[in-house]
Amino acid sequence: MILKDKVAIVTGAGSGIGQAGAAIMAREGAHVAVADRNAEGAAETVAQIRNAGGSAESLILDVTDDISLEAAIASVLARHGHIDILHNHAGAQVAGDLEQVAVEGFDRSWGLNVRAHFMAARLVMPAMKAQGAGVILNTSSSSGVLYDREMIAYTTTKHAVIAMTRQMAGDYARFGIRVNALCPGWVDTPFNSPFIAQMGGRAAIEAYVRDKVPMGRWADVGEIAESILFLVSDRSSYITGQILVVDGGEAVV
Repeated sequence: MILKDKVAIVTGAGSGIGQAGAAIMAREGAHVAVADRNAEGAAETVAQIRNAGGSAESLILDVTDDISLEAAIASVLARHGHIDILHNHAGAQVAGDLEQVAVEGFDRSWGLNVRAHFMAARLVMPAMKAQGAGVILNTSSSSGVLYDREMIAYTTTKHAVIAMTRQMAGDYARFGIRVNALCPGWVDTPFNSPFIAQMGGRAAIEAYVRDKVPMGRWADVGEIAESILFLVSDRSSYITGQILVVDGGEAVV
């Protein structure tokens, strides 16, 4: 098991990609702190991990609440003595172009998709520096490297995550800490609901994916989880400050 005895925190792990990433880390020996504001979703992820023989605990919190986030990270450190992996995955889509998007929606998107990643990384960094090792993985999106139609809030934040990731990586490599970003493309999860509605329904989004993605299909969450495992494990031990786009070829077109 390539993550044996590691302690990982995964935000937004109550469903979708976050859940799949937490599960694959646990399968490979990590103890996973499943962070999500949805208690039911977090409990489901923890149950799946434990039923498969893995180790996990739930952290029920809103990652945009600095006090709750700090307390949750401190509690994991107090219980386990180290934090080896942070996967900042929690995020949200807010639809609309420059004139349509609600300003409060833009602000909410920034707070969750960028600032919460920043704060979680800031809060784990002292422990990782003291250990002389650690891995931070920030979820961006293929929207972080592409134009995304009428999604200015989402696209802006996902581009920002990439810039922030590169900055963190450059600043902290000398401490033995690696920081990379994951850019998933079209993954068939409920996360896409705002864009599906904007596109005009399921049939429209299916046609869009077939047309825009060279592989002609959605990704399965398991395919994204394999990429997560690569980036948080020693399989990528000489990789930092990099952006892994997992999008079926959309970005190359």
